[in-house]
Amino acid sequence: AGVSAFPMAARVSNKLGLEADPHNFLLMHALGANVAGQIGSVVAAGVMLAIFGY
Repeated sequence: AGVSAFPMAARVSNKLGLEADPHNFLLMHALGANVAGQIGSVVAAGVMLAIFGY
C-alpha cells in the first residue's frame, strides 16, 4: 500500500509548497525523500525475512 501512495504524497507536498511560494518546485525533492523511505522499508523487510528464515 505504501508503494502506491508515495507519488501522491510528493504531489501534495509540491502543491503546498507552491501555495506558500509560487517559485517553489519541490516535487523532485519530495519524490527523492519518499523513494529513500521506500528503499529503507524494502531493506528492512528483507532483513526481517532473512532473520526469520522465510
